[in-house]
Amino acid sequence: MKIAFIVQAFPAPSQTFILDQITGLIDRGHEVDIYAEFADSKRKVHADVEEYQLLKHTFYQPQVPQEKNWRFLKGIWLFLVHFLRDPTLVFEAINPFKYGKYAASLRILYAVIPFVGNRREYDIIQCHFGLLGRKGMLLRQTRAIEGKLLTAFHGVDISQNIQLLGEDAYNDLYEAGDLFMPACEHWQRRLIELGCNPAQIVVHRMGIDINTFVFTPRSYPIEGPIRLITVARLTEKKGIEYSLRAVATAIATHPNLSFTIIGDGDLRPALEALIQELKLGSVVNLVGLKDRAEVITILNQSHLFLHPSVTAKNGDQEASPVSIQEAMAMGLPVLSTYHGGIPELVEDGVSGFLVPERNVEALTEKLLHLIQHPEQWADIGQAGCLRVKQQHDINTLNDRLVEIYQDLLSSKPLQGLNVPMDTLSYSSSVGE
Repeated sequence: MKIAFIVQAFPAPSQTFILDQITGLIDRGHEVDIYAEFADSKRKVHADVEEYQLLKHTFYQPQVPQEKNWRFLKGIWLFLVHFLRDPTLVFEAINPFKYGKYAASLRILYAVIPFVGNRREYDIIQCHFGLLGRKGMLLRQTRAIEGKLLTAFHGVDISQNIQLLGEDAYNDLYEAGDLFMPACEHWQRRLIELGCNPAQIVVHRMGIDINTFVFTPRSYPIEGPIRLITVARLTEKKGIEYSLRAVATAIATHPNLSFTIIGDGDLRPALEALIQELKLGSVVNLVGLKDRAEVITILNQSHLFLHPSVTAKNGDQEASPVSIQEAMAMGLPVLSTYHGGIPELVEDGVSGFLVPERNVEALTEKLLHLIQHPEQWADIGQAGCLRVKQQHDINTLNDRLVEIYQDLLSSKPLQGLNVPMDTLSYSSSVGE
């Protein structure tokens, strides 16, 4: 099969789940091209990008200026430069009678530039995140690209974006798309609530290479501190503030704790200030961004994993964070929240513990329970590892992805997860 991936950034170090899909499809003999808006160059490029020579198959559109006047002037220049190469496509991209505000903003013009004089036919157009699905829809409508249109929903696209753009944000996509793949059952239910046809929805989870994240039973350290670990972007929805407050309480009775936070983001200054306010400077270590090998090394040295996700003020939520999957695969007991798709990954009391969002008291209680009952760590870790192997093994998921593509191309009925209609009221506020 010939497959096009439409993404926002590539390479994107925080989106290894997309990279793992791409390399998995290539390993299975399929051709993959990548269409991105920009390259995320904040970190060292993942080794697979170089090994698979993916940049040779990556095409970038011109960057769209946010300032309207500059966007318009640059758009005129793009029109003049590319018009003679494919006048039909260029004119189609700026047709306000057909595409309304999307054409008037010139965003379609910027998007079609990689296809001017080089229109592409694919079996599958795989879009990651809802707004990129809508972009793929517009590219297909302009005939810049052809193929079955699939959109994967991950979290921000069906939470924050819905709050910002309204519940009808993807109505046109539901009509035009061929298949929708939420990353968890929670987002499947939300898509149905928003009007997407249940028959066109198949849950397809994100996964990890379980051979890379090797299981090790956790036990109380013979010497040294109990090492707590978080791997997350420093953003509101990751709930790091609540982890810090829970640790600040726990340290009063259990001073043998250390807390490492891997990641970076806009909240770093605020979190640094909170660490000083809570007098955790000698306990907490913000180590910034690390590559996969460094993350694995630190996880190997850790005992308990904290990830108390919350719904951000802007509505942003997540599905089943990859960092939790990695920690569970390696045997770390996980302490998290009733949020998004996390309850589908972490079974409370079995493969970890879940508490209501933003509930520091409950979070502290479960953290103290784990600290005081190290005899439970190995069993919890084993259950978590088994859970990840059952539903988040990237090799199994990539095999399934190929089956989904083939079934869609053959018009074979797709087998998704059956969700009873009486569960549609489920939301991330469960447990609050």
